[in-house]
Amino acid sequence: MIDIQNQKDFRNIDIKKVGVKNIKYPIIVLDRARGTQAVNATINMYVDLPHHLKGTHMSRFVEVLNEFQGQISIRTFQAMLEKMKQKLHAQSAHLEIEFPYFLEKTAPVSKARSLMEYRCFIKAENSNEKNDYLVGIVVPVTTVCPCSREISRFGAHNQRSLVTVRVRYKKFFWIEDVIKIVEDSASSEVYSLLKRSDEKFVTEKAYENPKFVEDVVRSVAVHLNSDDNFTWYSVEAENFESIHNHSAYAYVEKG
Repeated sequence: MIDIQNQKDFRNIDIKKVGVKNIKYPIIVLDRARGTQAVNATINMYVDLPHHLKGTHMSRFVEVLNEFQGQISIRTFQAMLEKMKQKLHAQSAHLEIEFPYFLEKTAPVSKARSLMEYRCFIKAENSNEKNDYLVGIVVPVTTVCPCSREISRFGAHNQRSLVTVRVRYKKFFWIEDVIKIVEDSASSEVYSLLKRSDEKFVTEKAYENPKFVEDVVRSVAVHLNSDDNFTWYSVEAENFESIHNHSAYAYVEKG
């Protein structure tokens, strides 16, 4: 059969990334409390394509994925990227994985247990110029506005916030540790299950610990700066305001 992808292209334009997106695939991730955790991931896989080739072989990406079935982790990314380059005759390979990560949380007063979801993503690149690995974690928290509390006779407005941390690192670290840094930097952490006694505790804790969006990102940055394992990071926080028709936003970056 004719291999159309291997035919010549004469437009003289290199393609930086070509491949497949939004592959739904089960993977196993490390869990400090339970050893491992099975999650359903969304995976993107790309390679470069030189200007003289018409196309790449899309089926080979899935073939590589299947070769690593049950073994996909940060520890095998390098081998996966090398295999992608080999099978697709490429100079660079890119791998992006996004997945939900679940932690069992205990309510502060009732001690009711429930699973809390955090969105995680990993981006990896292998080329002649660099090997780059980046891990990201999205953590929902609660913030109470310090200004609102200061000027109001009763109460203070609060909001649910999303804090996204991206890090480059030298050695393995636990996702749970970064989650704790973020939750400790907010007015309060959030839970999937709270009884009335817990709601009272969380509401009062947040009120006694007001935070601007700027406070949150700076606090996370201070913690990350104290750990030399993290060679680079970015921290962004978005507060979904309860009394405004817009979000409050802040971003910091190391380097």
